[in-house]
Amino acid sequence: MKKYIVAGGSSGIGLELVQDLIREGNEVHVFSRNKPEVEETPQLIFHQWNALSDVPNLEIFEEINGLVYLPGTINLKPFHRFTLTEWQEEMQINTFGAAIFLQQALTGLKKAKGSAVLMSTVAVQTGMPFHTSISMAKGAIEGLTRSLAAEWAPAIRVNAIAPSLTDTPLAAKLLSTPEKKEASAKRHPLQRVGEVGDFSSAIRFLLDEKNSWITGQILHVDGGMGSLRVIM
Repeated sequence: MKKYIVAGGSSGIGLELVQDLIREGNEVHVFSRNKPEVEETPQLIFHQWNALSDVPNLEIFEEINGLVYLPGTINLKPFHRFTLTEWQEEMQINTFGAAIFLQQALTGLKKAKGSAVLMSTVAVQTGMPFHTSISMAKGAIEGLTRSLAAEWAPAIRVNAIAPSLTDTPLAAKLLSTPEKKEASAKRHPLQRVGEVGDFSSAIRFLLDEKNSWITGQILHVDGGMGSLRVIM
């Protein structure tokens, strides 16, 4: 039985990932504000945690096979309307929180020769209006991913996923009507928005020891938005 740490595992992509990891027979420790709405099992251990204020104690884990940091934000508006407090909160949730988790998990990951997976966004590579704050925070995640992959090699692998818009509670306002969902789908070459299963499978691919020659990579799971222009 492998041991995984999932930060932000109470809903959306995180909840899907937690359920998939448990079905595969693993022990999963979920760190989030809210308890996952799933059937309690000995394999699922919940830890109350707030990305804005709490430092997780991961040094209690002797070995950590995988760490996944999923907390994120969608705060889209014109650049001139952002406040310093909003920038600081986005950096804390998206970037500093990830760095703190990785620091805390170092000993356990190193002993298990584990893998860490972080979350970026397609908006880092592809400039999009009103995405300045999240692009800034997630751009730092991509730099962190590559730097740590180099620093922690060969003991620990570090990669990131760069998604496009996904049908999760976090994106509910952007996909709140059939018309909005259809318009968002048409912006992607694959003509749909992301689903939580798309990302759970990609994350588990990067965690899997069978793929142990992959590190320092940003895997774009974005329906082709980041690299393709399709004329319909």
